Amino acid sequence: MIVVIQCAARKRPDAGYFTETWGRVFFVAQPDQASALGGAVYRRPDDLAEPGRTWRDELIAYNSNPDGNPRRLLPAYELYLNEAYRKLAEKVGLDKLFILSAGWGLISATFLTPPYDITFSAQAESYKRRRMGDRYRDFSMLPPGTQEPILFFGGKDYLPLFNRLTSGVQGERIVFFNSMHAPQIDGGRAIRFKTTTRTNWHYECVDAFLSGALEKEIG
Repeated sequence: MIVVIQCAARKRPDAGYFTETWGRVFFVAQPDQASALGGAVYRRPDDLAEPGRTWRDELIAYNSNPDGNPRRLLPAYELYLNEAYRKLAEKVGLDKLFILSAGWGLISATFLTPPYDITFSAQAESYKRRRMGDRYRDFSMLPPGTQEPILFFGGKDYLPLFNRLTSGVQGERIVFFNSMHAPQIDGGRAIRFKTTTRTNWHYECVDAFLSGALEKEIG
């Protein structure tokens, strides 16, 4: 079984980062709206880092040869403050855990990832908000054609990206929801998770999964 969980806004303050001439690089959805914040150089993941090479290319190259990880980038499951990511890694194993990142796409738990502030949430500040028409060359790191069931823990804003980036898998896709209407997942199914929590309810769902309370629903 493969588990996918959406990313989180809160990152570890000691996370390593890329730099360029003008200072630390921090990845956001709308750099022009973040520039007034100061304290960093704001870029999109697919902005050019140098002629013919984007920051996404730089990140792939860095992961291919970290050479001791001098920038101290954290693996994705360690980047977020919430303990749900570490608990899921312990439960299913690092090779079966993936993060659905609004900045980078569908990445493996061990993928070295710099801090970013990009989200699909309509409640977020405008510089953080990824719009549907924005250009992103999202990663999709799932094993091609995997036949394993895939569980997704995340909110409805992330479902379109999950649906797109997992469209080529052969295994059943199972998503949890707590909205009024069940989402439509081609070749999959949706399971209602009953809770009165409205913000980040999927962490409560993760806890239920970890305790074994969802085994009957999952099958």
